[in-house]
Amino acid sequence: MFISIPIFSVKSLPAKIRLLASLLITIVVVPVLPEIPNIAIFSYQGFLVTVQQLVIGLSTGFVLQMVFSVMLVGGQSIAYSMGLGFSSMVDPATGIQVPVIAQVFVVSSSLMFLAVNGHLLLIEMIVASFTTLPIDTVGFSLADIWSIIAWSSQMFTGGLLLSMPVVAALLFVNISFGVAARAAPQLQIFGVGFPITIMLGMVLIWVSIANTLEVFSDVLSLGFGLISQLLRV
Repeated sequence: MFISIPIFSVKSLPAKIRLLASLLITIVVVPVLPEIPNIAIFSYQGFLVTVQQLVIGLSTGFVLQMVFSVMLVGGQSIAYSMGLGFSSMVDPATGIQVPVIAQVFVVSSSLMFLAVNGHLLLIEMIVASFTTLPIDTVGFSLADIWSIIAWSSQMFTGGLLLSMPVVAALLFVNISFGVAARAAPQLQIFGVGFPITIMLGMVLIWVSIANTLEVFSDVLSLGFGLISQLLRV
């Protein structure tokens, strides 16, 4: 789970910290777990159980990665409509170049995730899954895998819902500049319109940041709902 969960899976966080956190949680949780079946680790059955447990942990973190990708998709759409697509930096979570506006959204959503104790809720659900989804060679079904794949559409619908107000406002501004440039070519509207578009985009982001985090909160609730369905908790 700590390999794939957002915030804790970033490359800037040393692997020793993730390993230590996993070890401490294991030491605390093991005494309260239900009886574990007697399965030889170095056997075919033990191999299947290990794979199943890895899939469960990775899948829970992957669902939350898709939730945070909503902020990336929305931030990229806004940045490109503002003309700031060239201003990019390396995302520490994914290791790819993303616009700075998207990074602002990701940082805001990360702070909100920690503020509502989302990481603690995820750990609690994982611990509860040892009772609702006991250790066995059969864990996730094919239907569970397909539900994760189908839920990935939330990345695009959520990102579109998040960015649509700002993108629509900037679109009307660009249309106005286009009409003015057509009516009076000598005014060099596009030279003046570029900084105005950037400044207006910044103002719109500042005004709509509360609604942006509200959309993220709704998508985060849906993500936790999917994890709850997968873990039967």
